[in-house]
This record gives sequence, C-alpha cells and structure tokens, in this order.
Amino acid sequence: MTYVVTEDCIACKHMDCVSVCPVDCFYEGENMLVINPDECIDCGVCEPECPIDAIKPDMDAGLEPWIELNRKYSRLWPNITEMGQPPANAKEMEGVPNKLRDLFSEAPGEGS
Repeated sequence: MTYVVTEDCIACKHMDCVSVCPVDCFYEGENMLVINPDECIDCGVCEPECPIDAIKPDMDAGLEPWIELNRKYSRLWPNITEMGQPPANAKEMEGVPNKLRDLFSEAPGEGS
C-alpha cells in the first residue's frame, strides 16, 4: 500500500504533509503535490496532516487514475522537502468540482 494525492489538492496545495514525511517522497507541481509511490514507505503520517483530506491510501476504490497521475508527475516534478506557502486563495478553492479538468497544471513547481 502507498498513499496518493487526489484532486482536492489541485489549486489548494497545502503543504503540511511535506513537513512530516520521513522519506521526502513529495513532488511539487505548479498547483498541486504528488507522492512518488515507489518512495512512499506507507507510514501514513501525511494523511491526517492534510487539512482538506486530499491524501488517500491507494487501496481506496476508484483511485487508479490518481495512482498513475502521482507516479507520472513524481518523475517530472521537483522533489519538495520543506513546507511552503499554499496559494493565497487556497481556502476558496476547497471543494471546487472538476479541478482536474479545469484547473490542473502540468507545469513543475519550484521544489525545495
């Protein structure tokens, strides 16, 4: 089992999870984070840290597309090891529907 970042992170990009990850398996895109499933040690400490419940165990139903998205972009985006600032409008973006279709950016983040 591993953990994956899901659609709720898009345009919210809270980074509380990054500060608790013991193996630094988070990667930063322009407007979301992903977890490298090959580096995740399944400790689960990141899941309760996410204030918008965007991190899920890969065993949850329907997450196959998110597992692949996390795998793909963790190979393309820079590793992030320190907590940064979420976007100024993160609170307003919580719960917005269709983020993958309407808001997702393939661009890399700045990394740390």
